[in-house]
Amino acid sequence: MKGLIGYLAELKVGKAALWCYLIWYLVTLSFHFDPAPAIWINSIGMSAVIGTGLVFSVASQTAKLRSWQTLRLYLMPFCVSSFAALIKGKGFIVVVSPDLRETFVAVACCIAFLSVVMAVKFMKRRSLLTP
Repeated sequence: MKGLIGYLAELKVGKAALWCYLIWYLVTLSFHFDPAPAIWINSIGMSAVIGTGLVFSVASQTAKLRSWQTLRLYLMPFCVSSFAALIKGKGFIVVVSPDLRETFVAVACCIAFLSVVMAVKFMKRRSLLTP
């Protein structure tokens, strides 16, 4: 657990935003899951093509990508393509569901996550200030 607390205490805004994207995706997935193999096979294919391009574009001889960074480069196009397939024709405005309940759940989950991150950061700062 100390690893998770340490990770949250050091979490930067950009990575917190990526976690919120994942939370939003998972909430939407929970409401709109479709077991049709075509959705998932196409999403894996898009992930392979786009993810490989992204890896080539950011990899260099001087800096080696860590496995988590590489996973993210493949996971993002997978999530984007499957998200688009799952919400197609359901009245979404960009990524926001027309069903207020779904939007509320997604926003609430992101706020809960960010609240935990802020609480951990606050507690870490506080412990550094007091002996």
